[in-house]
Amino acid sequence: MPDTRARSLSPALERVHLGWDLLIIVLVIANLTLLLFDSLFLLSPLNAAFEAVAPGLHGTYDRYIHARFVTIDLIFVAVFVLDVLLGWAVAIAERRYHRWFFYPFVHWYDVLGCIPVGGFRLLRILRVISLLQRLHRLGLIDVRRWYLSGVVAKYYDILLEELTDRIAIRMLDNVQAQVRSSDSLSTRLVEQVVRPRQQALIHEISQRLEAMAGTAYAHNRDDTLRYVRGLVGRTLAESPEMRRMERLPLGGQLARGLEASLSDLACRLVNEALEGLQSPEFSALVEHLAESGFDAWLRTDPHTELVSEQVLVDMLELLKEQIAVKHWRHKYQ
Repeated sequence: MPDTRARSLSPALERVHLGWDLLIIVLVIANLTLLLFDSLFLLSPLNAAFEAVAPGLHGTYDRYIHARFVTIDLIFVAVFVLDVLLGWAVAIAERRYHRWFFYPFVHWYDVLGCIPVGGFRLLRILRVISLLQRLHRLGLIDVRRWYLSGVVAKYYDILLEELTDRIAIRMLDNVQAQVRSSDSLSTRLVEQVVRPRQQALIHEISQRLEAMAGTAYAHNRDDTLRYVRGLVGRTLAESPEMRRMERLPLGGQLARGLEASLSDLACRLVNEALEGLQSPEFSALVEHLAESGFDAWLRTDPHTELVSEQVLVDMLELLKEQIAVKHWRHKYQ
């Protein structure tokens, strides 16, 4: 039967779908129970024990069920085939899939479960899971509240984390091997990754430097000028020439006037210099300095290759250690 319902289904038709789904669930459970019981019936010790405990029931089962097991199973199969065909027809009518023949591939477990041979019968248990999911989506049951569902979700989460961690670590091992075997990794990184974006990176670096310097000065202008005035005052106070000047007539006033003039001059120079950070000349200077430093940074030699390789290998090793941490232990402890 289909996995999703058309929104335009009437309540009566919806009840028919629901009733059919419940019937299929009951039949699948009954069929699987019969398969399990008959498999155990074939085991000589269990067969003998069953006959000793309930000889009448043993004889009845042997004559009417075990002897006709294939026929009984084919009756179940006929119902399951009908369910597949009805679900296929409904999927075509609702145009649920891109092509009409997609249904048996999407519901492969339903199709294979209809084969009355060996292990294919065990695939019928997937029909129960599929039908339970269908009822959950309809809001008739809430499998998330089931204890078994919580247990399955827990161990599925653990299995998935362990599996993905091992795959990721294996991939990182391969990357480390590739890095170690490469003779020109740094050169290739520079030429194929960095060099084509050199101008854009230089422009970005210069813009960030200008913005950082301009913003820092705008926010700390008063503190900066106060520091400059204090620095000029301390320098003049420690100067022997200024101390000799203060001993002259009117030397104190002259020294204070000189200190004030020099402080204003220093503050004006600092203010002009820092406000000039927004000028085109400073932008050109920063870009030139960044370009010169960039070229020096991009130069490679055997030592650079070795250092780059070791850095990459160590980074990948740290990633492997982080991935190897079993987070599920903290989650489910």
